Amino acid sequence: MTTETATFAGGCFWGVQKYFKKKFDLKSSEVGYVGGAKENPSYKEVCTGTTGHAEAVQLKFDPSKVKYEDLVRYFFQIHDPTTKDRQGNDKGTQYRSAIFFHSNEQKETAEKVLKEIQENENFKKAFDNRKPVTEIVKAAEFFTGEEYHQNYLDANPGGIVIIKNISNCDL
Repeated sequence: MTTETATFAGGCFWGVQKYFKKKFDLKSSEVGYVGGAKENPSYKEVCTGTTGHAEAVQLKFDPSKVKYEDLVRYFFQIHDPTTKDRQGNDKGTQYRSAIFFHSNEQKETAEKVLKEIQENENFKKAFDNRKPVTEIVKAAEFFTGEEYHQNYLDANPGGIVIIKNISNCDL
């Protein structure tokens, strides 16, 4: 059985993880930090904005059951990809919108979907014609977050307010 990895950053990793787990039959998901310069950063260090890491979710999936393109499309529906370094009240580079690709095929898929949503009338309407600022970058080492962050919203279901969720919007 083949396993692929997908890594997404879209603000607070708790909500991103929750919505991917709810929608897709994943082998696993974990939250952590990616895209920065410090080896094995802590949450406290990432929150300072000085490490360069983004809060992210790393998904493991069976490509015969889940298509990477479907993950990318859904990612654009569960956060606001038009705000730089911010999701709602959360501000800082650790909250940036980014897709960390693990292969050239993933990069091409992410770029294709990004182009399509930029031209999609439903997307334009949902985001008041603002353009996405989502970064598409090569995946760097992923550092698993602290245990208390893993599946946080399963244990604390009232722990987040969704700022923008257009998952019912056809993209």
